[in-house]
Amino acid sequence: MNPDRDRLTVHVGGVPLGGDSPIVVQSMTNTDTADIDATVEQVRRLADAGSELVRITVNNDAAARAVPRIVERLEEADYRVPIVGDFHFNGHKLLRQHEACARVLAKYRINPGNVGRGRKRDPQFGEMIEIACRHDKPVRIGVNWGSLDQQVLANLLDRNASLPEPLSLSTINRQAVVESALSSAAFAEEIGLPANRIVISCKMSRVPDLIDVYRTLAERCRYPLHLGLTEAGMGDPGVVASSAALAILLHQGIGDTIRVSLTPEPGAAREREVKVAQQILQSLGLRSFTPSVTACPGCGRTTSDTFQVLAQQIQRELDAAMPQWKHRYPGVEALKVAVMGCVVNGPGESKHANIGISLPGTGEQPVAPVYEDGRKTVTLKGDDIAGEFIRLVRDYVERRYARG
Repeated sequence: MNPDRDRLTVHVGGVPLGGDSPIVVQSMTNTDTADIDATVEQVRRLADAGSELVRITVNNDAAARAVPRIVERLEEADYRVPIVGDFHFNGHKLLRQHEACARVLAKYRINPGNVGRGRKRDPQFGEMIEIACRHDKPVRIGVNWGSLDQQVLANLLDRNASLPEPLSLSTINRQAVVESALSSAAFAEEIGLPANRIVISCKMSRVPDLIDVYRTLAERCRYPLHLGLTEAGMGDPGVVASSAALAILLHQGIGDTIRVSLTPEPGAAREREVKVAQQILQSLGLRSFTPSVTACPGCGRTTSDTFQVLAQQIQRELDAAMPQWKHRYPGVEALKVAVMGCVVNGPGESKHANIGISLPGTGEQPVAPVYEDGRKTVTLKGDDIAGEFIRLVRDYVERRYARG
């Protein structure tokens, strides 16, 4: 929530966006939506990873016909994740001709730059909004700088040319993105879509541009804001760019729902973007999704890899256990575990965690004190320190988080 202007709350399925609600993680499939089996399977994997909204492409008749069956199949498997339809160019026709699709989607995403050119734009945009009103569906008005409404840009460029000191093209592009989003939202309200059924996004591919645009949006409107750096890239560069942009905005109180748009490696799992989004929120202290493991980076005092191996084992153990733990142990996602490599910071970090271990560094006594809630409870030694500590973590979770 922007501290200077309260956000409206928009409900997407059973998920609230904006207001005082937690920031929501969402993702998008990359399957052919007409392939029902593949799309259902990918939605399930994304939901299992923690995606709270999943967007799917609805680009042709086959995809639109598949949507009701996809939603039905997910509900049969007890997956209640809201499904958002992504429409470009022909969305007005698809929503008009496939009422079942329009009815079962939890939200429509409309890009005002891709709903029609010239005189066709307003009627086609208006038709999609009217259908959303008829089915009581929220709409994300999602502007993308790569498919910007050219008329909005042309008008701003004309005005800019007449200024004594014209602004830079990049500044005009940012203004055009914001104006396209806000004018489209105002038009949607004129047609009859309530303000609390509108979400705004303005996707940019450069970090400074994204930050500037969303600061402006946060000052000028009360609609919930969806954050995401578009075309962020593949691998570490995409993760770093998205983290840099989103963390700055979120830390300033801007943003109600986020997506990390990573280009997946060939054949790689789509779920990584969900995990990165969760880690951004968790690192900022905005939400907790999974127990965290604090581990030191290592130095000349830690020439053994024992603490690195143990930290990795603990993280794998926690990740594997969470699907069951999150139901059996409410609150366990906030658990903090420390695995430290020597006496310099080991005891201090371990005391600050819920449960932590300080392993011996090079030349230190071969013992490992364990701390629980700031108090030393046991000292481990011998060949199975890792196994013993994992058992202590499990026992701690059972004692601390078990229902009742």
